[in-house]
Amino acid sequence: MRTTIATLIATIVTTTTAFAANGAGTDEPGLLAWGFLGFCAVILVGQFVPAAMLLVGMVKGIVAAPKEVKNH
Repeated sequence: MRTTIATLIATIVTTTTAFAANGAGTDEPGLLAWGFLGFCAVILVGQFVPAAMLLVGMVKGIVAAPKEVKNH
């Protein structure tokens, strides 16, 4: 039991250095990352177009003169 605990502690202590940063993640993003960001930008622009059309329609409805309503 004591040997198992000592082995487990020794394994944990020696493996913690594997999680240290080695600078491998400091390179610039690749083509796939830029493509993903571009796809997200296309989706955002695609959402802004209908929103702008709706906003223009609301402003026209507010600014326009009210029409007469005929009662039957």
